[in-house]
Amino acid sequence: MHGFLRTADGTFTTYDAPGAGTGMFQGTFIGTVDCLNPAGTIAGVYLDASNVYHGYVRASDGTITDFDVPGAGTGPFQGSYPVGINQRGTIEGEYIDASNVGHGFVREANGAITTFDVPGAGTGPGQGTLPANINAPGDITGWYIDASSVAHGFSLAKHGTLTTFDVPGAGTGSGQGSFPYCNNPVDAMTGYYIDSSGVFHRFLRTP
Repeated sequence: MHGFLRTADGTFTTYDAPGAGTGMFQGTFIGTVDCLNPAGTIAGVYLDASNVYHGYVRASDGTITDFDVPGAGTGPFQGSYPVGINQRGTIEGEYIDASNVGHGFVREANGAITTFDVPGAGTGPGQGTLPANINAPGDITGWYIDASSVAHGFSLAKHGTLTTFDVPGAGTGSGQGSFPYCNNPVDAMTGYYIDSSGVFHRFLRTP
């Protein structure tokens, strides 16, 4: 895997994060939803030769800075996994600890990192807190997986207020629930939910 940037005139620039592995399915990835901000800064993740995830930031001049969240595991498919960056250069994402539990983090433009867990998040492998998107004001949305492996939505405001929610009709069985994926500048959210029959549906949650 390798990263690329395509400018408005169609010019491509390719890049690899230092330390990225060169084996099959290793290499350089980008965030999921909002990986590129208006300043041209990219947030992403690379998988090293030991299959450990690490975060990186690529500035508009091509300079790449990598980072690891304190508490991130160092085993295969553990580590730090940024998923987005906003206009202020604030990055959010997930880190996977040594027990394969997910936790949220926020990395400010100056490199300061804060971690968080949503109350009610499970502490077993594959459970925990999974941020998905950060908007311009710095509000984060995502979901958490509880001890029964059911997903629930959350919103974490920049000033610290945490709101959890379930979409009407979302299933309550393992692997079901609510999965918010995006929030816009006024904190409207969109995503999907899985019902009790395992069917996917879209939703929009207004502020």
